[in-house]
Amino acid sequence: MTKYCKGCGIALQNDDPQGLGYVPALDASYCQRCYKIRHYDQVTISMQQGIESNQTLEKINKIDGIVFWVVDLFTFEASMISRLNQKLPGKEIIMILTKRDVLPKTLQDEKILRFVRQRLAEENIEVKDILICGHLLKHDEQSTQNLMKIVQAIHTYRQGQDVIFMGVANAGKSTILNRLMASKDLTISRHPGTTLDLVPIEQDGYTIFDSPGIENRHSMLSILNPRDLKTVIPTKPIRPFVSQAFEDQSYAVGGLARLDVVVNGKASVVGYFSRSLPIHRGKLSTADALWQKHLNEMLVPCVDTSLLTMHTYHAPMISEDKMDVVIHGLGWFCISGAIQDVYVRVHKGIQVSFRKAMI
Repeated sequence: MTKYCKGCGIALQNDDPQGLGYVPALDASYCQRCYKIRHYDQVTISMQQGIESNQTLEKINKIDGIVFWVVDLFTFEASMISRLNQKLPGKEIIMILTKRDVLPKTLQDEKILRFVRQRLAEENIEVKDILICGHLLKHDEQSTQNLMKIVQAIHTYRQGQDVIFMGVANAGKSTILNRLMASKDLTISRHPGTTLDLVPIEQDGYTIFDSPGIENRHSMLSILNPRDLKTVIPTKPIRPFVSQAFEDQSYAVGGLARLDVVVNGKASVVGYFSRSLPIHRGKLSTADALWQKHLNEMLVPCVDTSLLTMHTYHAPMISEDKMDVVIHGLGWFCISGAIQDVYVRVHKGIQVSFRKAMI
């Protein structure tokens, strides 16, 4: 009889020490990979690219259940799944927005909901309800209230069905479920691709399923060196980087991305990134020389060693309203004022989006 890892859902095996699911003895509860993640924060087999999404979606579709779609507010664009209703035909979807506590407290929940509903409409995604959650790593009153929102939603919407938690890697699925179950059975970490298969959690008369992170190969989190994830993923409320520009400027986000702004008057640039990620500001005229000299030295972390290997995005249209320039998986700049042109340099394959400002 096949036994499965309690932490990630993978089938356990003791034939291949280099393979997924390896255990020295088949009576173990956790695979060796989970054991090392849980106890040493060490990833022996990287699954950063995520499990092939069609496999996961096919398994979800076979379950008679309601879907709780977990979406990271901080990396909202990278957490979106295009054509979600078509990929999950007939499934009702409840959206859970995590990492609320990472965003500024001055941002009201009502404004977040307006923003999210507008983005869902633009993507033609329909959901039954939207829950805003945060503080899920804490054990305080706010955290308890947010968990009770999820519990109430399960009781309200389940209607005799099972419950499936899904979303992209690092959205917070396993964290929510560990809190709901008051256990630490599921393996959680900052490393994308921790959960490897559906993990059933039996309840009184129904089953809750954790699922692998849906792959997103266009997110910065999918290509970063594991040691740099703690620098990029915020665990504390972000402190906006605020800059006024009166001449052409360049903003380096470590060595991972660069925003170039051409102005024809006074402009404002506000960065929303992890506190641990340095932002360097300088004149646009000297920006190339700075990157050539300091990339992978002062400008760290990075995944490129030269500007030649990076891709350049050009903002399609600069409006008078505030606009967010989103680097998927990393954070975003909000720009406004007398801006003529905007260029973004990132690693090839990483998505950059231009949207109406969230904040």
